Amino acid sequence: MPWYAVHTRSRHEYKANAGLVQKSVTTFLPQIEVWSKRKDRKKKIIIPLFPGYLFVEAPFLNNETKLIILKTFGVVSILGKKETSEPIPVPDDKIDAIRRLVNTKVEILTVQFPRVGEPARIIDGPFAGIEGIVISRDVERELFFINIELLQRSVAIKLEGFQISRI
Repeated sequence: MPWYAVHTRSRHEYKANAGLVQKSVTTFLPQIEVWSKRKDRKKKIIIPLFPGYLFVEAPFLNNETKLIILKTFGVVSILGKKETSEPIPVPDDKIDAIRRLVNTKVEILTVQFPRVGEPARIIDGPFAGIEGIVISRDVERELFFINIELLQRSVAIKLEGFQISRI
């Protein structure tokens, strides 16, 4: 049976998942265990692998099934084609790969590098805490150039991937 990706409201993955299960819809919410980023302590917590998304299994997606899914609290849309908004199934091999990834006990790190033109904050090094706009990036080599306005002058700084985060 085909799987479909469902977009949820921000931080509503668990509520949407519970609502869909209550309506007898088969769901898959991949989760990973990560260290929390609290100032006073470190603790392992479980978070969704894809924040804002979960998967539903449906033998065929007719209007009735779409309405059941879309009327669930926390659900925004079913991912599909932009032009016709027709849902596109996720291939079974991709779902199997995600299941294997989640079932392994290897530590998984999700990294969201800022894109060109996005605001970013320097989190490591002598410029830690300073914010600017990414003007160039090379993701393969993890090099980022960030534009910082100091005293109405622009300064470009070359940074490595671990030194920068999205705002």
